Amino acid sequence: MKRSSVRPLFSLLLLIAFAAFLAFRVVTRRGAGIDLEKDIILYRALSPPPPPPPPPPAPVFNSTLLKYAATDVGEAQAKQEIEQLLEGNFASRGRYRTFASWRRFNHHDVKASNSRGIPVMLRSPEFYRYWLSFRRVLHVWARNKRYQPDIVHELVGLVKDPIDRHNGLAGSKRRYGSCAVVGNSGILLQSEHGELIDGHEVVIRLNNARTDKFERNVGFKTNISFVNSNILHLCGRRQGCFCHPYGADVPIVMYICQPVHFLDYSICNLSHKAPLIVTDPRFDVLCARIVKYYSMRRFVEETGKSLEEWSSAHDGSMFHYSSGFQAVMLAVGICDKVSVFGFGKSSLAKHHYHTNQKAELKLHDYEAEYDFYHDLVTDPRAIPFISDKFKFPPVVIYQ
Repeated sequence: MKRSSVRPLFSLLLLIAFAAFLAFRVVTRRGAGIDLEKDIILYRALSPPPPPPPPPPAPVFNSTLLKYAATDVGEAQAKQEIEQLLEGNFASRGRYRTFASWRRFNHHDVKASNSRGIPVMLRSPEFYRYWLSFRRVLHVWARNKRYQPDIVHELVGLVKDPIDRHNGLAGSKRRYGSCAVVGNSGILLQSEHGELIDGHEVVIRLNNARTDKFERNVGFKTNISFVNSNILHLCGRRQGCFCHPYGADVPIVMYICQPVHFLDYSICNLSHKAPLIVTDPRFDVLCARIVKYYSMRRFVEETGKSLEEWSSAHDGSMFHYSSGFQAVMLAVGICDKVSVFGFGKSSLAKHHYHTNQKAELKLHDYEAEYDFYHDLVTDPRAIPFISDKFKFPPVVIYQ
């Protein structure tokens, strides 16, 4: 009887001991796992971070192509023209020969002139003031006309700061948060981007393109009017030098097509409430080289001809970038984000959304500029002549 009662008790004790042993093993293993995990975290914290991946190799540009793109075949002629203008020789400058079309000077004897062809109206105190301003700005502009690869770093100070001061804002030296550059292509009528365009901090429009009745497609907001000096030349003929389709308080940024247009600038600048800013000639030279590079590259790839033949095919002395191209380049320098609208063409669309013009100007190589826009979006490091230190903002092109 006693043996039979002891056996179950012994078996129960043995079972309890075995269960306790198993529980101890589980706890100790978990603890070891926790310690191991802590050791791994500590090791990671004390170990140096892995080295960053190497940057992609720098693009290799064709040195011969760069050399040809950097050559300004019209430079000698341009210098001669500037020298003549600084001397007061307007003999070959169209309406500037007598200024007879300038209403404000019609009461002067515009037919009388001295041996160098300078109108006697220069004796007028009113015109003499304009003349001194013309010579001063033209001289400074001509002196600064040179290649400088890091000029894009200075665009905030050259363009945005004067506009901020006009608007009563202290110079923050920061870029605009977002900018929309609105081109004039007829493809804008195929979409309704107006609200999207107006949602940007700054909207840049080109060459006084109208927005009235096109707001659904192009928006109505305008913060900067970007024009070429031919536009201002036409504005100068109007009463009061009117050149404000977006309002008299909208700043105008203008690049010079012909040095003689500084005379229009000198007169119109006095009547403008908002800043009338001429693009820095160093920026002009940079833009000219970039566009010429893309045009020459495209010419060689498509025709198989030599670089020497490009000039005759594109009238090298007259070849120039479009207003849209330089407006995009300006936005790249003063904005953290850039959106581009109305750049491109379609067989179903007019050349300009607001006019009946159908033909493109042979003065520009739009296809080459489209190649530039592609690189600007996908691989800006492939763009030549710009300093390696410049950080391109993200760019989106809307069709």
